[in-house]
Amino acid sequence: MNSSTEARIDKWLWAARIFKTRTIAAAACKKGQVSMGGTQLKASRMIKAGDVVSVRKPPITYSFRVLQPIERRVGAKLIPEILENVTTPDQYELLEMSKISGFVGRAKGTGRPTKKERRSLDDFQSEMPEFFGDFEFDLEDEEKET
Repeated sequence: MNSSTEARIDKWLWAARIFKTRTIAAAACKKGQVSMGGTQLKASRMIKAGDVVSVRKPPITYSFRVLQPIERRVGAKLIPEILENVTTPDQYELLEMSKISGFVGRAKGTGRPTKKERRSLDDFQSEMPEFFGDFEFDLEDEEKET
């Protein structure tokens, strides 16, 4: 079915250890994070040796030249025979800048609060007036009245 000169992009991304699982690789293709020459690739797209594949993993876009189109996962020591990393240095500078700037990939107000947010929440709750405190209702008294 598949010749040894071509491989599916999702299988190659997994076999070349760019993604941890093939499912994640296929999902990245579906989301439009994998492209070649500016064109987004479907998971079933066949690639061959010499193709340059771009993978967007925020905050940067990695670029890899396919040296061997494989579909079976190989050991990490063999990866230099499978692909060549041709990512531009400015992308790595972007990665360093995002590391320096702190939190990446978490919009404000989503997920668990940071230590700073937690402290401000605690301060806010401790400043609330007493009338927002415990409310006690006696439902039995209300039933007797009606």
